[in-house]
Amino acid sequence: MSANLEEMTSEVVKRALGLGASDAECTASEGAEFSVSVRKGEVEKLKEAGSKAIGLRVLIGQKQGSAYTSDLSKEGLEQMVKAAVELAHITSEDPHAGLPDPSELGKIDGDLGLFFEETALVPTDQKIDYAKRAEAAAMAADERIFNSEGAGFGSYAGQRVFANSRGFVGSYRSSTCSLSATPVAKLGEAMERDYWYSMARQFSRLESPEYIGKKAAGRALRRLGARKVDTQKAPIIFDTTVAGSLLDHIFEAASGDSIYRKSSFLVDKLGQTVASDKLTLVDDATLPATFGACPFDDEGVPSRRTSILEKGVLKNYLLNTYTARKLGMKTTGNASRGLCGAPSISHGNLLLEPGELTQEEIFKKVGRGLFVTELIGFGVNMVTGDYSRGAAGLWIEGGEPAFPVSEITIAGNLNQMLMDIAYVGNDLEFRGSVNSPTLVIGEMTISGQ
Repeated sequence: MSANLEEMTSEVVKRALGLGASDAECTASEGAEFSVSVRKGEVEKLKEAGSKAIGLRVLIGQKQGSAYTSDLSKEGLEQMVKAAVELAHITSEDPHAGLPDPSELGKIDGDLGLFFEETALVPTDQKIDYAKRAEAAAMAADERIFNSEGAGFGSYAGQRVFANSRGFVGSYRSSTCSLSATPVAKLGEAMERDYWYSMARQFSRLESPEYIGKKAAGRALRRLGARKVDTQKAPIIFDTTVAGSLLDHIFEAASGDSIYRKSSFLVDKLGQTVASDKLTLVDDATLPATFGACPFDDEGVPSRRTSILEKGVLKNYLLNTYTARKLGMKTTGNASRGLCGAPSISHGNLLLEPGELTQEEIFKKVGRGLFVTELIGFGVNMVTGDYSRGAAGLWIEGGEPAFPVSEITIAGNLNQMLMDIAYVGNDLEFRGSVNSPTLVIGEMTISGQ
């Protein structure tokens, strides 16, 4: 299967050169995805789909054109190549367009643990059963769990292939599966919902349906009786489930696209202290069996570990070949794209290196503040760093959770928020490609009653 697509992408590149392209790169993917959602023990939605498609980007000098197709016949591929070359002829030149230098191309050797056959072979009835069991466990956890927004199971198994005209050909297979449940709790007239989930590349490494259901129920129950707090300034503790959103903001600010457009609060700050010395943030696509791992990026550049922040000092921006040329720098192997078109920028595993304190120890250290378990809306200005979002969670008093809180807003400025990181927890877990332990910001404004 892989060899066939590798041959196809290489042939497409040769065909593009034969029609006048000075450079070309071709991406192909195929895979099978599954998803099921159940509610109150009944299947509501079920999808099983397979796909196979191929895309091409060509350059004629520094003009570029792209096309893609799911018709992998000889005629379909020829039409795609012809369309891409024709588009390149009529586009404007971009002085920074082009493929990576051949010396920058390559891939990580060895097995990164991205694909597990068992994930691809799980029977449909077992996937449905997992979702039903997760929901049933949530509903049975407490009599106050009176309803459900459902539970779901999803999986994917497939491969990706990339080839270019500078001698690179590579491919890798990957698999993922996930399980989630979202129960609804009720106390009097008040209703609260929450969720829990598990993700894994290997089916047998998923948390059990019973654990997912009980965990989701517990999270919903602890929100019952939520109230506002007075408007004030106080420490903010970000739970692991929401702390990753702060990492996303740093990633966006450190992305080469934002830097060369000067639409980031991190412009011209390389080598400067921009955060607390407790913050070390890395992008690492080389960690085996993780969700952001891959052997090469979408330009054929080897994946790597890149430090973004080291003890608060901004060390690197994240770049693809285009943004690196715009900034007079070198790619960091962060190119990302769909099947065609110019690459954008993405991360591998974006993670904050953990500290030494447990979440309970952090509560004790903080004493009094807001433990945020949910963020609502998007009120972040990446140019100025201004930050304002709706929030819900638990009020901490005397180092212990005291009561649930909702219908409030937390506000600050990312520049100051990063400098004010007071504690970093030791509870880093990989539940996606963005992962953070518990984080504490020394002070933010809470808008309540």
